[in-house]
Amino acid sequence: TRLLVLRDISDRIVREQEMEAISRVSAALRSPAMREDILQAIVRQILELFQAEACAVLLNRPGDKELIVNAARGNWEHYLGETLQPFNDISVQVNNNRKPYIKNKPLEDPQFAHQAAVLRNIAAVACIPLMTQQVSIGVLWLGTQTPIEEKDIQLLTSIADIAASSLHRAELYEETQQRIQRLAALRNIDITITASLDLRLTLDILLGQVTSHLNVDAASVLLFNSNLQVLEYVTGNGFRTNTISRSRLRLGEGHAGLAALERRTIHIANLQESGDTSLRRAFISAEGFITYYAIPLIAKGGIKGVLEIFHRSDLVPDPEWLDFLEALATQAAIAIENARLFDDLQRSNMELILAYDATLEGWIHALDLRDKETEGHTQRVTTVTLQLAREVGVNEAEMINIRRGALLHDIGKVAISDSILRKTGPLTPEERAEMEQHPVYAYELLSPISYLQPALDIPYCHHEKWDGTGYPRRLKGEQIPLTARIFAIVDVWDALRSNRPYREAWPENKVLQYLANESGKHFDPRLLDTFLNLLNRLQNPQP
Repeated sequence: TRLLVLRDISDRIVREQEMEAISRVSAALRSPAMREDILQAIVRQILELFQAEACAVLLNRPGDKELIVNAARGNWEHYLGETLQPFNDISVQVNNNRKPYIKNKPLEDPQFAHQAAVLRNIAAVACIPLMTQQVSIGVLWLGTQTPIEEKDIQLLTSIADIAASSLHRAELYEETQQRIQRLAALRNIDITITASLDLRLTLDILLGQVTSHLNVDAASVLLFNSNLQVLEYVTGNGFRTNTISRSRLRLGEGHAGLAALERRTIHIANLQESGDTSLRRAFISAEGFITYYAIPLIAKGGIKGVLEIFHRSDLVPDPEWLDFLEALATQAAIAIENARLFDDLQRSNMELILAYDATLEGWIHALDLRDKETEGHTQRVTTVTLQLAREVGVNEAEMINIRRGALLHDIGKVAISDSILRKTGPLTPEERAEMEQHPVYAYELLSPISYLQPALDIPYCHHEKWDGTGYPRRLKGEQIPLTARIFAIVDVWDALRSNRPYREAWPENKVLQYLANESGKHFDPRLLDTFLNLLNRLQNPQP
């Protein structure tokens, strides 16, 4: 009876010790959120708990049958990031059959033959599967100086289960964080595409997201030149040299050319053995790239370019990695399409503006042909009016309307009869009244044309006077639009300096005296002073 009591007490103490150990390990693994921190906590706790000589955690590597050392301490620390080579077959076996392996005196096992260095100061080893949700995610290795007993296996298995659950939790947390970061990256690219039409800037930001979130060494974008039917380098990230900037591939040439031609993703697991015959082979070898992806950039059914991914080691991506790569490629294609649409729109708009301006100049040329005496006047006053407008601080965006208004200032004269327009003598009161209608005719002619409406002030108001005695509406002072007040000065200045059917051109000093006399009457005094200063600088440039 006494022996049974002692055994019961002994078992209770062992269970309490086990519970205390499990509680301590659980507490240590509860706080860390990242997998790396949990791995370090696992090997540290197990090494302390069992007073072990060595401990290692090996995890499955996607797409590979081998298990890789993700955390290690003691004798096996130098295997970190590699396979635990001497124990590899056992690791795979335990991982597959999910049953622990325990060996006291491991040197007696033929599998450990010639492994005395690895088992230095180690008298027993154990390999425990890391199980979570009925799936093995790796194994836990332990090496001790003392034999490993059944109770040790039970405790080690319990701790392995806790460790596996913690690692699974960390993996879920990291996957969630990665998804959030990738969604944020896609959002940032969306914002860039929306906010900027600078294709180079957008693609540079996109490639930065590619290399950071896909954890690859380098990436580039080749744009498809539809005129030449070639792929041309536009930007890249992560390259050691600028050799790739000279890339120019025909459709079907090289891996990128094939991806564009066949409109499918090309994956090369080992570029060094791929047999690529393109001119980039030497560049790839010099850069040391191993893994490669070429993703065709397609928008609205058309090929826009190719996104290239380069990595200097083996790359075993998961489905989410590939999905994110496809999403980035889609955004790159949209960015290229948007930029090209904007370029086409700008080009069309510029061509339309040039066509409009050519039409205006055609009108003015027709007017000059009708009135030979004023030929060249329009071009001269347009140039000087723009100079004076800038001098007084008119917004640069208004210059196009000022130019058009100046070019069209006398367009209303097309409605004036030749007998009045070409008359060499003084006009009769009736003829004068008819001539003074030409600003009204200009307004009636131009106002229905929407793109010329902002330019109406000069054709309609350039004969108004500061003191209100002008025509056609007798506007006074600042009732007269600024651009019309500017133009009125330049118009009179150039007209007086030019020959007319009814008079000779005035000398420069007489013109300037007349302008000065008309300050506050015909002309805005402030604008006239600015014009005279500008004229002085133009006629007497500083050395």
